[in-house]
Amino acid sequence: MNPEQRILVVLPAWNESEGLPSVLKEIQTKLPFADSLVVDDGSSDDTARVAAEGGAAVVRLPYNLGVGGAMRLGYRYAYEHDYDIAIQIDADGQHDPAFVPDLLQALDTVDLVIGARFAGVGDYTVRGPRRLAMRLLSVVLSRIARTELTDTTSGYRACNRQLIEFFAHWYPVEYLGDTVESMVGALRCGFTVRQVPVAMRERTTGTPSASPVKAMVYLGRAGFVLMLAMIRRMPERDISGRSALRPTAGGAK
Repeated sequence: MNPEQRILVVLPAWNESEGLPSVLKEIQTKLPFADSLVVDDGSSDDTARVAAEGGAAVVRLPYNLGVGGAMRLGYRYAYEHDYDIAIQIDADGQHDPAFVPDLLQALDTVDLVIGARFAGVGDYTVRGPRRLAMRLLSVVLSRIARTELTDTTSGYRACNRQLIEFFAHWYPVEYLGDTVESMVGALRCGFTVRQVPVAMRERTTGTPSASPVKAMVYLGRAGFVLMLAMIRRMPERDISGRSALRPTAGGAK
């Protein structure tokens, strides 16, 4: 890692006031070289106040947009404040910041690095239709990326300056847009992706969805999102590799 690079950790947060203090403290302890930004995604609790008291910069959305909308604003912030690297870390405590150096090392040779749960590190498990959907997505996206990807829905990721600019102007906010569709869009525009193994933990706050019905809905939605990502019109990039697009009605505002 280049010590002169400016690194921003972006935490999308919706009603995460209970767990944020410990998450921010861990990030500051393990990643003293990085700044932290909490994107308050229309929370009804004290997320913004707690984040500010915890030493993070804070931006707020007027209402809940989901992770895609929060990350779109986070990338716009990183782009406008001249950061070289942006790292997405969940505010619920699942992502261990100790693996960030591994992501940064891999970022020396690619544009986007995914922290993969199912790559031989840790014991994180997913079963049933949800796991089937993840495997199908991984098979398809591995072929598109021409590299092995075992966890394409992971929200633990890092990207370089060129991709920050791209995501600042184009970032999908629909269901799974922040993971699957954003990755497909980046690949279709010539950016490179690889994964590194990480161990993830159980969330410290919030309640995960785990019913069979929700899992089947997830499977159907995942397939639809992948189809949409493959047919959606993408912006062009100029010969320098920079994004040639400008903000549109479907981009960041």
